[in-house]
Amino acid sequence: MSPSYLLKRCLLILYTLAVVSVIVFGITQVLPADAATMMLGENATPEALAAVRDRMGLDAPVWAQYGHWLAGVVQGDFGVSLRTGQPVGPVMVEALGRSLLLAVFAIGLMLVVAVPLGILAAIRRGRLSDLLVSLLSYLGVSLPEFVTATAFVLLFADWLRILPATGYVPLTENPWQGLLHLVLPVLTVSVILVAHVSRMVRSELVDVLQTDYIRAARLKGLSRRRVLFRHGLRNALLPTITIVALDVGYLLGGVIVVEEIFALPGIGRQLIVAIQSRDLPAIQAGALIMAATYSVANFAADMAYAWLDKRIRYD
Repeated sequence: MSPSYLLKRCLLILYTLAVVSVIVFGITQVLPADAATMMLGENATPEALAAVRDRMGLDAPVWAQYGHWLAGVVQGDFGVSLRTGQPVGPVMVEALGRSLLLAVFAIGLMLVVAVPLGILAAIRRGRLSDLLVSLLSYLGVSLPEFVTATAFVLLFADWLRILPATGYVPLTENPWQGLLHLVLPVLTVSVILVAHVSRMVRSELVDVLQTDYIRAARLKGLSRRRVLFRHGLRNALLPTITIVALDVGYLLGGVIVVEEIFALPGIGRQLIVAIQSRDLPAIQAGALIMAATYSVANFAADMAYAWLDKRIRYD
C-alpha cells in the first residue's frame, strides 16, 4: 500500500467532511428560528434578540458565519449548546464513546455468532441446519428493533429479572453493572446484524467453494478443514467486511430507537434531543462527528480488504 494512496484517502475523507459541514451548516441556517430565538424564546423583545445576534455574529453574512464555525471546529470547538449552555464538543464525543461501545460489543457478538452460522449453513447446504439458519436469518431481518427490544425486556428484565431493563452505568464507575446494562441493547442490535451477516457469509462461501481454485486445492490433497478456512473463508469474508463497515454507520445513526428504549445516552439519542430542541450547535456537531466516524470505518474496511486478500493493492 503506497503512501500516495493513503494520502489520497485522507484527503478524500477531509473533502467528504467539508461537504458534510457545508450541507449541515446550510440546513441549520434555513430552519424557521435562529439561534437567538432559541436562546431567548419567541417572546423575547426585538432589542434583546438584536443584542444576542450581534454578540453571536448572527448578523454577519452566511459565508462569514460558516468560516467562523469551521475555524472553531478545526480547533475542536463545536460551539455552545443553546439548550444547556455547555460546550457541545465534549458532550457529543462522550456520547459517541457510548455508541461506539455498543457498536463494538454488537459487532463482536455478531462476528462470533454470524460467521459460524454462515459456515455451517454453507457446508450443509440444503440440509436441516441450513434451513434453520435461513429461517432464523429471515426472522431476524424482518423484526423491527423495538419489537426485539420489547421482547428482551419482557423476558430478561420482567419475567426472569436477571438483567436491568433500562439505564446506563459507565464501565469506569462499576464495570459489572455497566456490562449488565449493555447486555439487552447489544442483544437487540445484534439480532439484525447476525441475521444479515450470516446470510452474507453463507451465500459468499457457497459461491467460493464452487470455484476452480477450491477444486484444485482439494485435488492437491489438502484437508477439508484447510481448504475451508485457509482458502474458502478468507475470500468469502471480503464482502462481509463491507457490510461490517456499513453496519458501523447503522449502529451510530440507526439505533436511536434502541437508545431511547434502553435510555442509553448515545450520540443518536443526543442528536434527536438536539433536533427536538432545535439546538443548532449540537445538531451540527453530532452530524459532523457521525460523518467522520463513518468515513474512518470505510477507510478501515479498505485496509482490511488489503490484509485479507494479498491480490488487492492500492497504488
